[in-house]
Amino acid sequence: MKQRTNFYQKSPGVVKLLFNLSGYLSKSTVEPSLLQLVNFRVSQLNGCAFCLNADTAMLRAGGETEQRLYVLNAWREAPFYTERERAALAWAEAVTNIRDGQVPDEVYETATKHFSEEELIDLTLTITTTNTYNRFNISFRTPADVPRPWEKVVEAR
Repeated sequence: MKQRTNFYQKSPGVVKLLFNLSGYLSKSTVEPSLLQLVNFRVSQLNGCAFCLNADTAMLRAGGETEQRLYVLNAWREAPFYTERERAALAWAEAVTNIRDGQVPDEVYETATKHFSEEELIDLTLTITTTNTYNRFNISFRTPADVPRPWEKVVEAR
């Protein structure tokens, strides 16, 4: 696969905006490990190789187990996830795959049992930010094996 455009280099202002969203989310009361797990699931749904590679590295560095990563596609059937994680994963799938112009009420109701309104807003921002990263990386064919751009400081033009 040949990369079309390196948007990380060509549009550092856009990348800085996305990084700022990530900076905001780093202060969320939702545990970072859960936000990362949600990011990974969203990237699985969208098929973003670059993000999956990066998310896997971050999850492992944060102590996530191989077993939970391998089985995440089947999280509903696996006993390795808490009820809070399940609510977050269901919310992530519903927000990523909005159908008929809505997120189902039952998914929302379950999410509100496990997350405060502020946490659900932060969780939604995580999901939509990951979807944005996925769409940029997929559209411009960012190879999975290129260095992760956040390892360098990105300055806006």
